[in-house]
Amino acid sequence: MSALLPRSAPEQQALPAVAIERLVAALGRIPHVHTVTVVRHGHVVGEATWAPYERDEPTALYSVSKSFTSLAVGMAIDEGRFGLDDRVIDLLPDVAPAEPSDHLAQLRVRHLLTMTTGHTSEAELGEGDWARETLAAELVHAPGTHWMYNTPATHLLSLIVQTRTGERLLDYLRPRLFEPLGFVDPTWLQSPTGVDAGGFGLSIRPEELAAFGQLLLQRGTWRGRQLVSAAWIDEATAWQVANGQGESDWNQGYGFQFWRCRHGAYRGDGAFGQYVVVLPEHDAVVAITGGLPDMQQPLDALWAELLPAFDAVPAATADGPAVIVPTVPIAAPGGELRADDVLYEYEDAPVRRLRVAGGVLTIDDHALPFAPGAWSVAEFPADPGAGRFWYGDRVAVGGGWHGDEFIAEFRLLGDASTLRLVLGATGRLTITQDVGFEGPDVWQGDAVQAVVAHQSVVSP
Repeated sequence: MSALLPRSAPEQQALPAVAIERLVAALGRIPHVHTVTVVRHGHVVGEATWAPYERDEPTALYSVSKSFTSLAVGMAIDEGRFGLDDRVIDLLPDVAPAEPSDHLAQLRVRHLLTMTTGHTSEAELGEGDWARETLAAELVHAPGTHWMYNTPATHLLSLIVQTRTGERLLDYLRPRLFEPLGFVDPTWLQSPTGVDAGGFGLSIRPEELAAFGQLLLQRGTWRGRQLVSAAWIDEATAWQVANGQGESDWNQGYGFQFWRCRHGAYRGDGAFGQYVVVLPEHDAVVAITGGLPDMQQPLDALWAELLPAFDAVPAATADGPAVIVPTVPIAAPGGELRADDVLYEYEDAPVRRLRVAGGVLTIDDHALPFAPGAWSVAEFPADPGAGRFWYGDRVAVGGGWHGDEFIAEFRLLGDASTLRLVLGATGRLTITQDVGFEGPDVWQGDAVQAVVAHQSVVSP
């Protein structure tokens, strides 16, 4: 993938290289940060990648998707497709209740953007019609009076854009945003009814995320073109509503699908460590991807290591490259490689057939090479029918035998999670997903059929 942003030595942009190195070191002490990209004055001045993760492959943004949906709404409003204060039931009559409540009748596009719909819980996004179920849910509070983080509300924005433009959100943004920015084949997860999720599900590359942040910093201008109106960027990223009390980065106010931060910054963020942080006062953008449970930690590292360094040195005139900070690769699990052939079958499990034969782990029909202490990259697509849900097809696998147990890790290269598989001597299988919306997820089950061949050690 070609670079979307020019490169520069950090000193050329009045930022000491040691500040980039300190930030990367701080992020490296946080488990499961995947990439970081630092942009100053429109130039990438530093970047780091923790192998086996990749900069040139797409990764799921989770709720950073909401910020892209916000820009689509602003574009559609500027095109006259609908208005900021139009009633939702007028824009979506086909999925609205026949007899809307007084509160639902008061619900406007503005309330969806600011997450002040009046709901006290989110509608479940299952196998049905997400929009219909969201509009059928009770609005306990009058719209505009109560803030609650609300992903289904963003899905309604996606459906409004699709209904009013005749294009799914991805296709609407493609010529208006993605292509001008140079994005390569972004994808967006859809609902069961064929509507882009809106509030999550967009997958792009780390540098594309940084370029999006630079577009925001430039108030919608990109290489001489006004892709998004400056007025919309200003309004969307400004404080619109209070979202709690306190001094953390989660209580600084909410805009139109953007979070306000401390230090005059704002951000789009997504579950498990996806961020695009824009610092207008310092003409800087920081994009981070990851798979971590504590989302405050990377922001604390940014404030502690990078913020004090802006303009700490005068801008240098000599040319130089961006700082690509070497990182210690994430360690792959070790163990022994054996020549044995072990096959187990399971029912009602995320794995139907599991086979370990030499240096190949086969799950259902997918052969995944592995080695102790090293990562091997292969394709392993999700299978919702088997209960395997993740973004992307590429995984890094490592592992080996530990006595009678086989242990392997799967790094989902297009997603946030890591899966750990432990196969016991009797075929009992434990699969642990390290991060999830309700914490780590564990599945355990016994094999229903087993064939175990002779075991012998090949290498330590």
